[in-house]
Amino acid sequence: MTGSPTAVLRQATGDDLHAVLEVGLRTWPATYAPIAGKDYVALGLAKWWTEEATIPAIRAGRVLVTEVDGAVVGMVSFSPQDGHFMIWKLYVLPEFHGQGLGHRLLTAAINRAHAEKFADVRLSYLVGNDHAGEFYRRHGFIEYDREHGGSGMPDSVWIRKPLRDEPQQEEKA
Repeated sequence: MTGSPTAVLRQATGDDLHAVLEVGLRTWPATYAPIAGKDYVALGLAKWWTEEATIPAIRAGRVLVTEVDGAVVGMVSFSPQDGHFMIWKLYVLPEFHGQGLGHRLLTAAINRAHAEKFADVRLSYLVGNDHAGEFYRRHGFIEYDREHGGSGMPDSVWIRKPLRDEPQQEEKA
């Protein structure tokens, strides 16, 4: 068998806080510096990848992590907002890209939305993040809006995935 590493997907606990933050600290510069610049990366890390921003989501049971050999290598966070199931963060360390871990995290979040009886899942990504755009299109997301970034920042593409009657199936390795 080749491809996916043996990974454990589970709900994050308080003990995972620093590992979750490390995923952000390691993925954001590689992902966003080429698209939006170092200032955007610094502002995003300072706003969304802090203990204060992350602890409430972990405590609310709204963060899942994936581990390989006992180390957190990816995470997804989500919550309801205005009647919709929103995915706020979905990141996998660069050295683990292409191994199915992002798919597993996304599928778990979609299944949570389904179990909680939401009609769809929504999220956004930045124009220029072609890897993310393609990833979400492969998973059935469609664009429904664009938000102007302003001040030279890239626009945000808002996408949604209507939920079917049945939960998503995880791909077999």
